[in-house]
Amino acid sequence: MTYDPATASGWVDAPARKGFFTDTSVCIGCKACEVACKEWNAVPDDGMSFLGSSYDNTGALGASTWRHVAFIEQKKPVDLGMPSTARPGADGDGRADFRWLMESDVCKHCTHAACLDVCPTGSLFRTEFGTVVVQDEICNGCGYCVPACPFGVIDRRIGEKDTPKVGVAQKCTLCYDRIGEGLEPACAKACPTKSIQFGDLDELRERAQSRVDVLHAAGVHDAKLYGESEGDGVGGMGAFFLLLDEPEVYGLPPDPVVTTKDLPAMWKKAGLAALTLLAGAVAAFAGSGS
Repeated sequence: MTYDPATASGWVDAPARKGFFTDTSVCIGCKACEVACKEWNAVPDDGMSFLGSSYDNTGALGASTWRHVAFIEQKKPVDLGMPSTARPGADGDGRADFRWLMESDVCKHCTHAACLDVCPTGSLFRTEFGTVVVQDEICNGCGYCVPACPFGVIDRRIGEKDTPKVGVAQKCTLCYDRIGEGLEPACAKACPTKSIQFGDLDELRERAQSRVDVLHAAGVHDAKLYGESEGDGVGGMGAFFLLLDEPEVYGLPPDPVVTTKDLPAMWKKAGLAALTLLAGAVAAFAGSGS
């Protein structure tokens, strides 16, 4: 039986787990998802800095960047059936040995979420849809969740005093307010190529595998899924990806592991050590009184 994080968190009669499937093979880097996310969730400007890294102006996910479109330039041709720009004066078909890998990154809404495990206030909670959401009014800005995330997704917002929610941990909510009303998340709604797909997670996994099979049949043998397996180090991701290269190329950890997986054993050892110290202190006290 598939592990259901919503049921495990105490939700009764929870609906089917929801999630994202991001197909990077059809991403055109338009950044409509970034804009839609900011507009719907009132996420403030994050600087709009020119980074000198292709057309990437946001750099990475963070408290004020809940969707990040990465642009990776490679000297490697790929034919996905889309138009190609010919080099002026080139011989042959004019196809350049160059490609852009574009990927709209987002919080993974892990099955086993370390950020959720370490939150001392209950600000982070598991929704009935299996997603992980921050409650702004409860977060005390302790920052424990920041190093706990194996993907570097969550962070505390910085900015001027008039910037909303400064010091509060922020990340993608998978548009909890929208999906609760039967709507799809803003980023998926805005995506013109359906690179970002929203729906029931089990159905998305089947759809994603079918897409990989199509690409393999077309000769794109590098196509692979990332984060769809329940057997990975985070128990499977609620937002997973179809990639055209290794995860490291996209800035993703190749084998992510929930950072709190050893906490029970650590607490057990700490408890045994405390008992040993206590026993030693009692023995010393008893010995001094005899």
